[in-house]
Amino acid sequence: RLRYLRETPLPPGLYDKLRKKRPDIAPEHYPFINRALRDFFASYLLSGCKPVSMPSQAADELWHEFILYTRNYDRFCRQAFGKFLHHTPAVVLSRNYDRNVGLRRAWWHSCKLEGIDPRNPARLPLLFALDAKLELADGYRYSLDCHGLRQKNDSGGGGGGSQCATDMRDSSFDGTTDGLGDGDGGGGDGGDGGGCGGD
Repeated sequence: RLRYLRETPLPPGLYDKLRKKRPDIAPEHYPFINRALRDFFASYLLSGCKPVSMPSQAADELWHEFILYTRNYDRFCRQAFGKFLHHTPAVVLSRNYDRNVGLRRAWWHSCKLEGIDPRNPARLPLLFALDAKLELADGYRYSLDCHGLRQKNDSGGGGGGSQCATDMRDSSFDGTTDGLGDGDGGGGDGGDGGGCGGD
């Protein structure tokens, strides 16, 4: 299943739709967006199809466009996950427990897929670095250098969705670190992604 979701071509014309909706994203960046979306899908698969939250506006835009190819998307989901994956909007850590758990799962598995220690990362995984890489005005920006960043965000001065990536291991948002590798396949090593059950 993991190989399927990594290698299956997306529908022809998908990037034409993305180009019309997001002319601010240059076509040379489409391969990065494609890979980030597939990393998100892989996070869902590797978590055993527990809810994951989307951390990137760019990957979310491609996901939106993919869903509009309803037959292709439905077939892709059933082959990759054994069931349909419903869309959830892009989010950041907040006081919302469910979103945080999903975001931590996406963080954990996208780090593991790239050989990054999710608890002590030396760099950001692509899914969390993408919007800053593309310099999206409405994108989410994550940083490993969090000095003063959280205070700016709490006072409303963070701007443009700047987030501290190491907050993923911080329980002060919702009182837990649920989703951060705790019982959801946290050893995800990029294997075959046995998965979600279903068909």
